[in-house]
Amino acid sequence: MDDKRVLIDLTPEELGDFLKSLGQPAFRAGQLFTWLHKGVAFADMGNLPASLRAQLEETCVDLPMAIQEVHPSKRDDTVKFLFACRDGNIIEGVLMRYRYGYSLCISTQVGCRMGCAFCASTLEGCVRNLSAGEMLSEVLLVNRFLGDRGKVGHVVLMGSGEPLDNYDQVVRFLRLLNEPKGLNISLRNVSLSTCGLVEGIRRLEGEHLPVTLSISLHAPNDEIRRQIMPVARAWPIAQLMEAVRAYVAGTGRRVVFEYALIDGLNSRPTHAHELARLLRGLQCHVNLIPLNYVDERRLRPAAPEAVRAFQQTLEAEHISATVRREMGADIGGACGQLRRSRLHAQT
Repeated sequence: MDDKRVLIDLTPEELGDFLKSLGQPAFRAGQLFTWLHKGVAFADMGNLPASLRAQLEETCVDLPMAIQEVHPSKRDDTVKFLFACRDGNIIEGVLMRYRYGYSLCISTQVGCRMGCAFCASTLEGCVRNLSAGEMLSEVLLVNRFLGDRGKVGHVVLMGSGEPLDNYDQVVRFLRLLNEPKGLNISLRNVSLSTCGLVEGIRRLEGEHLPVTLSISLHAPNDEIRRQIMPVARAWPIAQLMEAVRAYVAGTGRRVVFEYALIDGLNSRPTHAHELARLLRGLQCHVNLIPLNYVDERRLRPAAPEAVRAFQQTLEAEHISATVRREMGADIGGACGQLRRSRLHAQT
């Protein structure tokens, strides 16, 4: 891979310093930043001098990845994307259409090292972190794909990777996403999902970014959680909940708990009652997830009637809970499945 500079990684201030080093006036930074965040190629940045455009094309990169495959669902409006990075790695994203508009689930790492037993993303481990500009490129490329149909208005950091394991670049991405001269997406329209890295949750609270924190909990106690989530060995539920309660108190934002219902493990009424006791008094919502079956994991989803009973038990104990609508099931909508199939095809 060449050593061209990736400009979409830069803040407006950093872009200004870069252009200053090229002898360009300060106002060019705003122009260039706006073009970059529209996903426009250097050659098409009409209000920049031709000489500058040529220099940028020779020495810099606008978008550091491209769409390699597009897989629209035949069942709903979900579209799965396979993105190709400049170094040859591939990642996934999923576009979902709701009544309020388009939501994009993006990846934050190439693979994942968290080792959760129900997830396909982690089976090959973590290859590397994505840069802020690569994450932003996922959004920009999907906007380009949508064209006149609309724009991505909501972003979910719940694809491949653990966002808080790539903390600095994720926070940079969030600030770039919210830039008024860029996409200007409200951070209240952003959800960040973590398997429970307590130190990262505490750091995120101090950033004063009004994102919705989603906790991949998936168990009401440490005994069950340690069976399916290695992170639980480092951070017991008591410490995780202490950090979550501090996050809610410090940000005023409701926290969402993700809970994948697994047959014979965490989906009985006793587990629902235990979960309700754990969450009582907390400003939160529980997102119940019918488990996506992964061949290598051999975990089975709970039966639909068990899912409904679990939800009803939570609601009877005054815990807000919904069952996530399955989307993109026919295109391997769960994170990691498409990438893994392509990696295996190459071997």
